[in-house]
Amino acid sequence: MQLFYTPDILPHAKAYVLSEEESKHAVRVLRLTEGQPVHLVDGRGGLYEGIITEAHPKRTAIEIEVYNTNYGKRPYYLHVAIAPTKNMDRIEWFLEKATEVGIDEITPIICDHSERKEIKPERLKKVMVAAMKQSLKAYLPKLNEAVKLPEFLGSSDAGLQKFIAHCAAGDKFFLTDRMEVAGRYLILIGPEGDFSTPEIGAAVETGYVPVTLGSARLRTETAALMACLEIAVANR
Repeated sequence: MQLFYTPDILPHAKAYVLSEEESKHAVRVLRLTEGQPVHLVDGRGGLYEGIITEAHPKRTAIEIEVYNTNYGKRPYYLHVAIAPTKNMDRIEWFLEKATEVGIDEITPIICDHSERKEIKPERLKKVMVAAMKQSLKAYLPKLNEAVKLPEFLGSSDAGLQKFIAHCAAGDKFFLTDRMEVAGRYLILIGPEGDFSTPEIGAAVETGYVPVTLGSARLRTETAALMACLEIAVANR
C-alpha cells in the first residue's frame, strides 16, 4: 500500500492533486505511473483509495474511487503529557513509536526539573507524519504547544482518567489495575530528574492517580512508551 498524507482533502472528494513534496516522492522516489493504485490519509481517520491519472513530479493527480471513514479507529483515547528530553532525538523516538502503537494527543510539559524548556513542533510533526504513513494509520496525533505543568494541571479535561507516573516514594498503583478498558486516559510523564515533590502533590490534589510502570528506573521516553503499550494491550 502506497500511502500519502493529504490533510486538506475533503470528505467524499472525487479527485485530488498531491502536494509538490508528495508528488516528487511518488514519481521520483517510488516511480509510480498513471494507472497505479494509491492510498491517501487525512490524519482524521479518512482513508481514500484512488488511481493516479497524471504522474507529474510537482502535481500528481489522483482519481478517488473509495472513501473509508474512521479507518483503524481504536476503542480508547490516549493523551500523554511528557516533559521534553534534553536530547531531542529521544523525544522524536518516542513520538515515532507512540504514533505506531497508537496515541491521540501529546502535550510537552515544562517541569521543575526540566532541562529543555522549548521545542520545535514543525520537526516533531514531520516525525509523526512519517510514522503514521509507515505504520499505515489514518489518524495523526495532535501535538499541543509546550506548557508549564501548573498551568496544565489547571486546564486538563475532568472527563479523563488521569494518572501520574513517578519514581518517588509513596503509595502507587499499577496502571492496568486502575484504568478502565475502552476509556479516555491522560498520563503525566516527568523529566529525567522526575517530578518534584510539590508537583506530585499538586497532581494528586487535582485528581491524578499515582502509578508505577515497574521496578526499573526508566528514561522519560521509555516510560512514556511503556504506558502507551500497557494501555494498548489492555484494550485489545
